[in-house]
Amino acid sequence: MIIAITSFALPKPISREEAQRIFMSTAPTYQAVAGLLQKHYVLSEDGGTAGGVYFWKTREAAQAMYTPAWREFVREKYGTEPTVTYFDSPVVVDNVTGQVFQNEPGA
Repeated sequence: MIIAITSFALPKPISREEAQRIFMSTAPTYQAVAGLLQKHYVLSEDGGTAGGVYFWKTREAAQAMYTPAWREFVREKYGTEPTVTYFDSPVVVDNVTGQVFQNEPGA
């Protein structure tokens, strides 16, 4: 599993309610993305930084998302340049299911 964290400084802080409204407007575009397991939208406590934590099946699936067109969408929607950081997830603690398991490389 690959985790990608995106973030961008907002031109001006937004409230949690405003963030929810904006995020709900873009959420449907992520529902049918190949290889995307989950996306968690995030907002800093001061409302000045937003982004997402994405859980991907593979690095290739993640890289297919963060294209120049995606970056342009973020710039137009939020008025700022996004960053993307990739992480491998070798071990998962899942307290919902009570499991701890290893992820296979690239899986």
